[in-house]
Amino acid sequence: MFPNVLRAGLVFLCLGAPALAAPKTDLVLAIGGEPETGFDPLLGWGAYGHPLFQSTLLTRGPDLETQSDLATAWTLSDDRLTWTVTIRPDAVFSDGTKLTARDVAFTYLKGRDTAGTLDLSVLDGAEALDDTTVRLRLKKPWITFTETFFSLGIVPAASYGPDYGRRPVGSGPYRFLSWQPGEQLIVERNPNYYGRAPAFGRVTFLFTGDDAGLAAARGGAVDMVSVPAPLADALPEGFRALPVRTVDNRGLSLPFPPDEGRTAPDGGRIGNAVTADPAIRHAINLGLDRQAVVDVALNGHGTPAFGPADGLPWAGEGETVATDLDAARRLLDAAGWAPGADGVRVKTGVRAAFPINYPAADATRQALAETVAALLSPLGIEATPKGSSWDAIGRVMHAEPVIFGFGSHSPYQLYSLYQSTLAGVEYQNPTFYGNARVDDLFAEAQGAPSLEASYPLWAKAAFDGQTGYGTRGDAAWAWLVNLDHVYFVNRCLDVGRPQIEPHGHGWPITASIASWTWTCD
Repeated sequence: MFPNVLRAGLVFLCLGAPALAAPKTDLVLAIGGEPETGFDPLLGWGAYGHPLFQSTLLTRGPDLETQSDLATAWTLSDDRLTWTVTIRPDAVFSDGTKLTARDVAFTYLKGRDTAGTLDLSVLDGAEALDDTTVRLRLKKPWITFTETFFSLGIVPAASYGPDYGRRPVGSGPYRFLSWQPGEQLIVERNPNYYGRAPAFGRVTFLFTGDDAGLAAARGGAVDMVSVPAPLADALPEGFRALPVRTVDNRGLSLPFPPDEGRTAPDGGRIGNAVTADPAIRHAINLGLDRQAVVDVALNGHGTPAFGPADGLPWAGEGETVATDLDAARRLLDAAGWAPGADGVRVKTGVRAAFPINYPAADATRQALAETVAALLSPLGIEATPKGSSWDAIGRVMHAEPVIFGFGSHSPYQLYSLYQSTLAGVEYQNPTFYGNARVDDLFAEAQGAPSLEASYPLWAKAAFDGQTGYGTRGDAAWAWLVNLDHVYFVNRCLDVGRPQIEPHGHGWPITASIASWTWTCD
């Protein structure tokens, strides 16, 4: 069943009406991102973009620079174990109750103890010293804890309960009105918001499929729609295309250890006789024409990726690899991978062959798998695309390559991918990568006096001159592309300059929604 606003838009489409440019005080957005567990920050809401209903301690500007939100001051003790945060005195929840440091302490403690996707296990304790001061104690130095300052929405201690996610109360720029799962969410301007009042009094989010969202845009029923790469050239009349840079990456995992019959705690086999060979990993990284991957699999709507944090301050330097098929072939020849009768290379009886797993319902990852397989064939590497369910992928991901997607505004993303002690922990370090030097640099980074001071250490872990996880070191993954997030935006809607966006969950485009304006009279 279509929500009323979408049904009306489809009527406009049948009449052939273009998107209207009349003055507007309300918006309709079809940008996906409906959360399965509702709008509860303690269950993961807001992890990939601002939580909208709730305030966070800090926010990021267009260049990901730190900006104050609830917090007016924040200091870390010399032993790196205690954060003292001062919050603004004028914050009020949308139900009219005052937000104090007790709500902040409650949110952190409840988040730590909630069995959701939020990981606050490093938190030892949280207490309000008075109405505007909260103290957060850590079990060990852990600078990436600060990511919670940007992503964890503060909830009210007095009214938080099991149904909070279905009727959230917060102190953000908008307040919740109604939610019809699978159809639409309606929010309105929060009159109690302490910040700049948004220009739009009401915003409706439509949860449509890609085709229906585009049809609604063509019918004038929405003001913004997000579109996947295959639809990104079908611009409706009255709209402009807004491609947003991202670190929403896709990469080919390369199981790191050899196949020695080991199994992970989840029962999955560990290791791969082909990808464990450094020559194979480096040849794949040398032989892949990533621009061709962008052009073929993404219709040009993306950029080549060489690491999991391209363009961010903690990315490794000098990770770009120029495609060189001849150099890749020479590398394989020198390592003893000789072409077999069928053209596939063989070494000590092992064929250079493996599947490339991808979720069967994801057309983009399927296109990536097929394109990569075609590009590896001239190297004598036989890669076979294999679509299946995430459950099936989870059973083989420690032993077979997978097209994975990641991308975060936090350097913890590097830790989760390459820290040896996280090998096989859910979807963290699925390749069982391990490098003691990388682990040491990560530990040093986590003990840094500030997030900014940690950046050079994270970057050094890619390659320190001798070793590292990156293309000049272990070449632990073959990173492929950073997707563009493409939005069709009504020509009268000014959304400012978007941030470089993280992995494509949630609504990262709405991080600056309070400053959006309508430019037509």
